[in-house]
Amino acid sequence: MLGTAIPLAVSLAACGGGGGGVNSTPAPVPAAPPPPPPPPPPPPPPPSTNFDTPEYRQSNAAVSTRAISAYQAGATGAGITAAVVDSGINPALSEFAGKISSASADLAGTRPMADEDGHGTAVAGIIGAAKNDSGMHGVAFNSTLLIAKTDQPGSCTNTSGPVDQQGCQHPDSAIARGVDLARTNQARVINISLGGSPAASVLRAAIDRATAAGIVIVISAGNDSAANPDPMAQVALDPVARGLVIIAGALDASDGLASFSNQAGSGQAQYLSALGSRVVTVNENGASIFFSGTSASAPVISGAVALLAQAFPTLTGRQIVELLFNSARDLGAAGDDATFGQGALDLARAFQPQGQTSLAGSMTPVSTASNATMSPAMGDAAKAGTAQSVMLDGYGRAYVLDLARTLSPGAPRRTLTPALAQGGRQLAAAGRALAFSVSVAEGTRGTQLLLTRDQAELARATAGFVASRIDRRTEMALGYHTSAGTIAASLKGRREAAFLVAEDPAHGLGFERRAKSSVAVRHQLSDLGIMITAETGSALLYDPAEAARLRGDYSRHGYDRISLGLDGQLGKIALGVEASRLVEKETVLGARFGPALGGNGATSWFLDVDAALALGSGWRIGGTLRQGITRAPLGTLKSNAFAFDVGKSGVFGANDRLTLRVAQPLRIVSGGFRLTLPDSYDYQTGETSYAIRYLGLAPKGQQIDLEAVYARPLGPGWLTTNLFYRQDPGNLWYAPDDIGMALRFGMDF
Repeated sequence: MLGTAIPLAVSLAACGGGGGGVNSTPAPVPAAPPPPPPPPPPPPPPPSTNFDTPEYRQSNAAVSTRAISAYQAGATGAGITAAVVDSGINPALSEFAGKISSASADLAGTRPMADEDGHGTAVAGIIGAAKNDSGMHGVAFNSTLLIAKTDQPGSCTNTSGPVDQQGCQHPDSAIARGVDLARTNQARVINISLGGSPAASVLRAAIDRATAAGIVIVISAGNDSAANPDPMAQVALDPVARGLVIIAGALDASDGLASFSNQAGSGQAQYLSALGSRVVTVNENGASIFFSGTSASAPVISGAVALLAQAFPTLTGRQIVELLFNSARDLGAAGDDATFGQGALDLARAFQPQGQTSLAGSMTPVSTASNATMSPAMGDAAKAGTAQSVMLDGYGRAYVLDLARTLSPGAPRRTLTPALAQGGRQLAAAGRALAFSVSVAEGTRGTQLLLTRDQAELARATAGFVASRIDRRTEMALGYHTSAGTIAASLKGRREAAFLVAEDPAHGLGFERRAKSSVAVRHQLSDLGIMITAETGSALLYDPAEAARLRGDYSRHGYDRISLGLDGQLGKIALGVEASRLVEKETVLGARFGPALGGNGATSWFLDVDAALALGSGWRIGGTLRQGITRAPLGTLKSNAFAFDVGKSGVFGANDRLTLRVAQPLRIVSGGFRLTLPDSYDYQTGETSYAIRYLGLAPKGQQIDLEAVYARPLGPGWLTTNLFYRQDPGNLWYAPDDIGMALRFGMDF
């Protein structure tokens, strides 16, 4: 038995019937009486690259789906055939000039192409009306329209008889021929803004053939305000649909379900909603009209299918449907629901990468957000360079990705807060052959929140070292959570001013770290001292959430460092030189790079030179200079650091001290990574071409620390005041400068 379908549209003033019967819907009416057809316009100007035009803003079907994202990505529907199974079209309208496929045909008779009802023209306009800076344009304005005219001859003008038999009637046999016409002419999407009785066997068979060919079909949900889709639309749940039939529900301008629209109900797995209330399009006379109904929402979705098919030609019909469903905006109850089904069509989301992303031509994973956490030594380098590449998402869609924009700048090192947070006791004792020092924290702190009470008490011994004299010329020290630089300074007998911010380059590595263990051996040869040190520890990459830091929730990446140094006295000048080797297992100067940037691991060599001169009358000047070179798998980096001090004892009294320091922590001055990155991707062949990109890692910002320390005895202890200024913290040129002070009091007992 053959069925009959009806157009599923409502005019401004009336709601048409939906399912089960054959009553028709009035043709869409214009917002105002149509003027006489205008004369043919001049040839359209060349396409503009500016898509946010008055014409676009008037095209509320495109605006509501955020189609401008697709246009800006180069997708306009060009080369894609969209079939419209409906009441025909007025081919003389300028909106369709050069856009109608020559294969278009009347499949219910032998009539010339025309549109007595206006329904088909309005639907076709929403899909593909031209972008000509006049009126509105379609969602896929450069698509080719294949018109399958399926209205029974004479039915569209019939106004006699029962109401349910008035207006356009579309036999299932004619609709089936329209579906076959679309299939044989390589349409990627078929729009059926019709409804009525369940699909007859002849139509089901045609749908079976079309979906087997991978064609997406969009059918209107119906305009009966019913809890379930129109019976004809429920063919989407039939096995012949293969998941490629979308049921189109209608939204109003506020993203609510239009009052006339049938709900998702039993068809929620295949139901997608789009604007269907007062959609701007054209009628058979070329006049602009407001068009309402699920007949209007279906072509919005069909236009979206055409845009995706053009932009990503390797996508299958099933993948396109899945993309539209997965990227839909969730409306109503969370997840799929019986009102909105999969949600609201959102082309901006559909054009964003989905699933696991990887570099084209490889399985190397790549993130669209962050592929590296830079270190303070690299500062703002991520803001300066470019490293364009091509990536594929989980659907094999190609995107241009600038890897340089996915490098997270390293946060400035936290120096003041940790220094002031070392409240507790320093226990030390020294004999002729043995000395030790242990720092004991007062109570338990945030980092011990996950420990038992006994474990927390043990953890209060935060750091320390023990030093022993092996013979009269040789000393050795072992450190626990104490850097090799600290225990080396102890073996030298050096006492330095208590700077909080301006760090001595010889004590730092340019990144946040926690020493696990260290050892130093010093041997004195006449006036020359020889020092060998070794240290093992972890570079710390902190979670940006402060609460996570309190739980110790940061990643640790191991390093090993060994050094050889010489120091001696030349008159009033104390000189020192040290060469060191730093091996990082998973980082590069404290930075963490993802697989797309060649992974991690680096070896650095540093040369430190320091000198101090006693000028007399309590005056002393000194400085340290560090030069470094780092070799990573993909490139070489050069770095430096320095500090210059001037100090005086006995400024206001016999025992007070004032010291000034200007310092620059470790900073990369040149170098970067040479990356072999995918440069283009051919959808036809799947071939990837490559190009060399250079990712510079030298920052524009330059951190400079200025700090003054004044210390004087006060009663049983010492009062120490620090004033500091920090320019471009973390070598970030855009970071605000730091100014601060600290006042401390300590006692020995």
